Amino acid sequence: MLVAQILKDKGDQVFTCKPGDTVAEAARALHEQRVGALVVRDQDRVVGILSERDVVAAVAADGAGALGQPVSSYMTRDVLFARPADAVDSLMERMTERRIRHLPVLNDTGLAGIVSIGDVVKCKIADTVIEAESLKAYIVSG
Repeated sequence: MLVAQILKDKGDQVFTCKPGDTVAEAARALHEQRVGALVVRDQDRVVGILSERDVVAAVAADGAGALGQPVSSYMTRDVLFARPADAVDSLMERMTERRIRHLPVLNDTGLAGIVSIGDVVKCKIADTVIEAESLKAYIVSG
């Protein structure tokens, strides 16, 4: 399966914040939207990603004062992207290798969506169920 199919199934909504937003504002958005990461955009350009892990690391390093600091102080700048034509297996490999849970998806016109490790696992489970059912049907048919 390809990333494009995951986005077709889940939709292309991406929650974002700006580099100048405070960490507290971003944490509130993470909570309210019930997501694990926000894509950080400056105008139409992706400049980073801020995950729940980044927020926890900020507070662990700088205490409650981190909440008043800009997202740009703690965001991950080296963003790994996916493309709609990427295979899910390659995403799993990249996400595991880099220990990341969210990949923004870029197409030719810009940000096309975001894929989480949960989306990838759900896809892999669905593929496995389909394969098992196909094998059962083949065996039963004779």
